[in-house]
Amino acid sequence: MATESAGPDGGTKPKVTITAIAQEAGVSVPTVSRVVNGRSDVSPETRARVEDLLRLHGYRRRPSAPGDRAALVDLVFNDLDSPWAVEIIRGVEEVAHQDGVGTVVSAIHGRAGSARQWMKNLRARASDGVILVTSVLEPVVHAELRRLNVPIVVVDPAGSPALEAPAAPTVGATNWAGGLAATEHLLSLGHRRIGFIAGPPRLLCSRARLDGHRAALEAAGVPFDQALVAQGDFYHESGFHGCDQLMSSATPPTAVFASSDQMALGAIEALRRRGLRVPEDVSVVGFDDLPEVSWSAPPLTTVRQPLADMGKLAARTVLRQARGEEIDSPRVELATQLMIRSSTAPPTES
Repeated sequence: MATESAGPDGGTKPKVTITAIAQEAGVSVPTVSRVVNGRSDVSPETRARVEDLLRLHGYRRRPSAPGDRAALVDLVFNDLDSPWAVEIIRGVEEVAHQDGVGTVVSAIHGRAGSARQWMKNLRARASDGVILVTSVLEPVVHAELRRLNVPIVVVDPAGSPALEAPAAPTVGATNWAGGLAATEHLLSLGHRRIGFIAGPPRLLCSRARLDGHRAALEAAGVPFDQALVAQGDFYHESGFHGCDQLMSSATPPTAVFASSDQMALGAIEALRRRGLRVPEDVSVVGFDDLPEVSWSAPPLTTVRQPLADMGKLAARTVLRQARGEEIDSPRVELATQLMIRSSTAPPTES
């Protein structure tokens, strides 16, 4: 958006854009747009600062065009083939709907140039804010987001280290405490050989869950054994193969802690194909508490990660930023909770 105004000699001053106004005011382009369009969702202090600059530069709004856009928030994932993505979307959409804000959901993983195409689309629709649930944005995209001064919130479990607090507010869960609680539960049942199927090591949430698992073992005086750790990627197939690897040991574990529910379900299938029963022969614990795991056979003991609540908080945070309001904290972790069901029991061996 640009404009021209008459100078004292009857000529015109150079064009001034809302991007230039936003940069000078230290706010986002959507915030300036909201002030220009007379919307109420901007703090009084921010509104006054922007209006002063608009007057100083002689900015005059172009006449409104029919079908001017509604307020929008972008929600960006690596991919959308995970049930926890649906839970986060549900939380974001609930808050956005209450505020009359539209939600644009994108997946950028695994397609050449998809992040750059998303960035191009973002510029075109002048999104009010971006919620990132991805760890694979290219550096040029990071730089462009900062240049546009669009409010950003990063959500675990796939947090982007390049955009963590204080560069951008983050919303996560107590992954370390969740890993600790799951392992403490298995130890309390009498398990001492506990297999662990880890998530992608590049992700902070994966490392935190493994660290919590190790801390519980050390507190109980049980040595940590790297041979009892299998590498996974949070999806079913890696849980299947990881469990198969663990059970192929000469001294297989009596329990398996998979650091996602999908991997736990894959592990249960691997045990079934070996003729092993859960929990009579091997106990299994997951992480996430996706809706379907309470209906699995057997119902899965797992660590509940408040995914929908994380989405709600991320949406509230990015909308507060878009309104020019201060946020309470640049880093928030919501509590996890151990959900004990039927997939865990004491080991049968003495």
